[in-house]
Amino acid sequence: MSLDEKYELVLSVGEECIQKEELRNLLEKKVNPICYDGFEPSGRMHIAQGVMKALNVNKLTRSGCVFKFWVADWFAQLNNKMGGDLKKIQTVGRYMIEVWKAVGMELDRVEFLWSSEEITARSGEYWPLVMDIARRNNLARIIRCSQIMGRNETDELSAAQIFYPCMQCADIFFLKADICQLGMDQRKVNVLAREYCTDIKRKNKPIILSHHMLPGLKQGQEKMSKSDPNSAIFMEDEEHDVNLKIKQAYCPPQIIEANPCVEYVQYIVLPWFQEFEVQRGEKNGGNKVYTTIEELHSDYTEGLLHPGDLKPALAKALNKILQPVRDHFKNNAAARDLLKTVKGYKVTR
Repeated sequence: MSLDEKYELVLSVGEECIQKEELRNLLEKKVNPICYDGFEPSGRMHIAQGVMKALNVNKLTRSGCVFKFWVADWFAQLNNKMGGDLKKIQTVGRYMIEVWKAVGMELDRVEFLWSSEEITARSGEYWPLVMDIARRNNLARIIRCSQIMGRNETDELSAAQIFYPCMQCADIFFLKADICQLGMDQRKVNVLAREYCTDIKRKNKPIILSHHMLPGLKQGQEKMSKSDPNSAIFMEDEEHDVNLKIKQAYCPPQIIEANPCVEYVQYIVLPWFQEFEVQRGEKNGGNKVYTTIEELHSDYTEGLLHPGDLKPALAKALNKILQPVRDHFKNNAAARDLLKTVKGYKVTR
């Protein structure tokens, strides 16, 4: 793969890249750049975290990158996920890894690192870094990063939640990450890491490659919610669940802005299959295969593609993607037990 091909493939992962010239320079000079994403094990996995992340990781590893998943069990505990029960959090973490394996994430260049284990093993390296980041930032700057935890600046934060951004910023350097490949909702703490590099006069700053955040399925939901089972498709949802959720999803005719069904096609179906097939009667225009989102946008806004035809085609495509995951959790006894246990947990904010 040429430098140009690597650059375009890696860049396609992100909705925003800070900075593009730094990314190109990195790919030119380093054969195996290190990418990282951290995730709180906080409940069942929705399709954005499952399918979109698998797509992104596969693009990055094919371009030569090594991907480090930071299984943020201690962070989930700090953020009171699963009621702060570390054992439950770690069970959810194992379930999430099973999902990624089942959906087709290529794991040859992927590492799963548990924060509780890695920090304990290298505490002398980690905590001085956290303390230095905390010392160089005022409280207001840290609170502005509260979005990374699914919180707002106006929320009443615990002391643990105030400490959290300093630790997440430290993770980037602790893991020696060249590229921070997280969602747009994590942008503020990644920028904090670049600012920290300026403070300590470090030349090589982590590159921020932020992926798009899929909206919830209901009107006005900017982000999927694990606590609302109808706001998202979950990775082991049964076929009838997917069909019903898509049928009930917000999908206004001729409007593509903030339309979750159109976004599912753009960010999940087209990247997965490189096409989106709509089956419909001749009086409605006949069958059509879309290979670009621009073509679909054009037909949809002009009224040539109706929600009544888009929705069943979308549900069919999603079910095809999710079937191997369903099969894995039905046929593998250990995975089946994990899922049963996780479904029994109460999701806490």
